[in-house]
Amino acid sequence: MSEGTVSQMAGATSRGIRQLTQPLTQTLTQAAQQARPVWRPVVGVLRWVSPLGWAILALGVACWLIGARWGWTELLMVAAAALVLVAVCLVLALGRTRVTVDAEVDPRRVIVGEPATGRVIVRNEGRAPMLPLLVELPVGLSAARFVLPPLTAGTAHEELFVVPTSRRGVIQIGPATTVQGDPLGLMRRTLRWTEQTELFVHPRTVALESLGAGLLRDLEGSTTEDVSMSDLAFHALREYQPGDDRRHIHWRSSAKAGRLLVRQFLDTRRSHVCIVVDPDPEQYRSGYGRSGVSGDAAEQERDIHSANAPSAVDADVETAISVGSSIMVRVALDEQDVTIVCGDHSAARTLPQVGLDAMSRVVPGPVDLLASALAAAEAAPDTSTCFIVTGPHRPFVELQRAAGQFPPEVSKVIVVVDPDATHGIRHGGGLVILTLARLEELRLLLVAGVAR
Repeated sequence: MSEGTVSQMAGATSRGIRQLTQPLTQTLTQAAQQARPVWRPVVGVLRWVSPLGWAILALGVACWLIGARWGWTELLMVAAAALVLVAVCLVLALGRTRVTVDAEVDPRRVIVGEPATGRVIVRNEGRAPMLPLLVELPVGLSAARFVLPPLTAGTAHEELFVVPTSRRGVIQIGPATTVQGDPLGLMRRTLRWTEQTELFVHPRTVALESLGAGLLRDLEGSTTEDVSMSDLAFHALREYQPGDDRRHIHWRSSAKAGRLLVRQFLDTRRSHVCIVVDPDPEQYRSGYGRSGVSGDAAEQERDIHSANAPSAVDADVETAISVGSSIMVRVALDEQDVTIVCGDHSAARTLPQVGLDAMSRVVPGPVDLLASALAAAEAAPDTSTCFIVTGPHRPFVELQRAAGQFPPEVSKVIVVVDPDATHGIRHGGGLVILTLARLEELRLLLVAGVAR
């Protein structure tokens, strides 16, 4: 028998099975939908039972069956006690909770290290006094738990909590839930009262001097010291030279001087600064591969990062993100266009707050720097100055290729974050290379090497 025949027989068998089981499947689905008002509340109640509750219930049923089969009175007493205990705990979990719960955090955006506090307000909306109630509020990977005192009708209780902001990131807060059950924990009835909110922990930034002029001429641009033969800001007159545009000849001054004089102008430029930040820890001295962290230790570092705690492994990456964010804020304050790209997150031609929100979402990890630069060049085709912020382990050839994604006339600046190096300025391969060890050195380096 050929393989084609076997395949045809297998396909025919599969189709036959589907045709036979399809009516049964449809019938069961319709029956489940019709019985949904019955089984859905039952399933909801079963979800209240904790693992301990299921263990006690299973113990009671087992003791009941064994005691009834062999007539063991002791086991029947244990079964009765277990089943009564489960029933009493179920009664304690029943009832309607008439409360309103409000959870808020102020402010919603902070800088690394700044305090962020929140509060939970619970009000008893019922007519009867309310028993003590447990309120849970997830904060990042942890949770704040509050045991509320008894509340009379119409009264409210407020609890304060502090959100740790020791690391840049976005902290998920909420939803706030109330837990109703028994003191033994056999039953746990959870009700959700609020939505999930986000707390943005922005990277630390430093104040910078104005970066000066850009490349593209614009009516709203700022004047520079570069002399041009065609612009709006008149500067001076000079003697006519072959090749000058005759439209710029100043005839009245030429008549007085007895020779042809032409107008000179100062360039007016409007910058569009593009910033590419490298979030790959491997390219920095404190990265995973360069710091000797591997195996279980590397996993532990990643867990620490997820828990919103400081991590020495990502220290240089955080400095690089702060460098890019500082430049972005300065350019935005100069009322110039700015685009920033860092890994999978980017912001273009927007408010500094939105850009900082995007930087808060960045998670350090491997990245294709060439692809990031290409995405930045496509998002900002009118770029006049580009910054690439990276570490000392990124090969220079890759930096040249990334900078090569921008047109030749664009000023290209590489900022290398290296805590073991002395800050300085170098030129090579058509690039301006700034090396800094700390974020505070950025201002001096930009004034000396970039601003004009």
